[in-house]
Amino acid sequence: MYKTAALHGHVTLTRRQFIRGMIAGLVPVALARHARAADKSTEINKDVAYGGTTLPAGIRSRFIKDINGLTMHILEAGFEGNDRPCVLLIHGFPELAYSWRKVMLPLARAGFHVVAPDQRGYGRTTGWDGNYDGDVGSFRMLNIVRDTLGLVSSLGYRSVAAVVGHDFGSPVAAWCSLVRPDVFRSVVMMSAPFGGPPPLPFNTANDSSQSGKPSGPNIHDELAALPRPRKHYQWYYSTREANDNMRNCPQGVHDFLRAYYHFKSADWKENKPFPLKAWSAGELAKMPTYYIMDLKKGMAETVAGEMPSASAIAACKWLSDEELRVYSTEFSRHGFQGGLQWYRCSTDPRYKAELQTFSGRTIDVPSCFISGASDWGVYQSAGTLEKMQKTICTQMRGVHLVDGAGHWVQQEKPEEVAKLLIQFLHQVPTKY
Repeated sequence: MYKTAALHGHVTLTRRQFIRGMIAGLVPVALARHARAADKSTEINKDVAYGGTTLPAGIRSRFIKDINGLTMHILEAGFEGNDRPCVLLIHGFPELAYSWRKVMLPLARAGFHVVAPDQRGYGRTTGWDGNYDGDVGSFRMLNIVRDTLGLVSSLGYRSVAAVVGHDFGSPVAAWCSLVRPDVFRSVVMMSAPFGGPPPLPFNTANDSSQSGKPSGPNIHDELAALPRPRKHYQWYYSTREANDNMRNCPQGVHDFLRAYYHFKSADWKENKPFPLKAWSAGELAKMPTYYIMDLKKGMAETVAGEMPSASAIAACKWLSDEELRVYSTEFSRHGFQGGLQWYRCSTDPRYKAELQTFSGRTIDVPSCFISGASDWGVYQSAGTLEKMQKTICTQMRGVHLVDGAGHWVQQEKPEEVAKLLIQFLHQVPTKY
């Protein structure tokens, strides 16, 4: 089902293996119940703010006020008791707390209080500034970490068993565990390896060649100068026109998202990723156009050519049209700018400088990495996966590439992801 790298740290307790085996056996049962509930379109979960016909009983919404200026919408499962260890699930772009719907009940049945927030800029969470000319600094990484820390505290926890992040949620989870390891006791990063804090220039007072200042053409000039001119999607997402391009595209938000999710999934058979040799235009251009875009195209035009057929949509088991409607409804309401503000902060040197405060720090809590085997996100930054394993994460327990999954691994292969998460969680202490 999946490929597993050698683990750092060895668990041999027979009792623990037995418990994991029993719990892993519950995962298919929970997923089957989820599927049966989703199939009964007449059954509506009235306890959730969206997805009432696709979210099964046992998952509910809550709105938590005064979280670093936000009223935060969360989905949660396993909320019945007061002594359950908490697992926090952090989504990416363009997603929602809803992205975790297929793994929440299996984790709850394994004994955890499972909490998935709509992040700053997304879904039903309010209090954020979605204006391009507004308070973009509130979306910088350390403030997102503060959002997450505030949520943990508001729920009455001094620490959580794990923080799990997917896509842009992956660096959030990584930074949470790096900055506050006393609160975030373990971390799972998904689809986006973490390369560590940005370094400070070193020994520049004695050696001017170590200034760290770039010379010559930058990567964007080099991409634009290729025979097939290209541009990097993260810097495109930082432009003023990106939101309008996607929100007001000719095909409509629903079809835009269908093509976008399909293009980055294992359903698009050309997703056959491999390690890149360097951060260079020639190497980056080997990636699909959803990452290294054609220079003159926006994202809506980029994905439109990969819109799946009606029969392919009908055959898509991991994202039904009814499930997709939850995403398209939410992004139609307020657009994509809230999520795009994150990219603006990540590409702005001002906010990178703030993160240099932690230069040289490592993640010292137990960690794990999960991704789809067909996910180019694993390799989009040359050498980062290896650096994360060998240097940044000092207690890396495993790297898992799930066969048959692309970028949306917890939606495409939820049973495998749930098993991997439960196995990891039973290798690490859950109470302190």
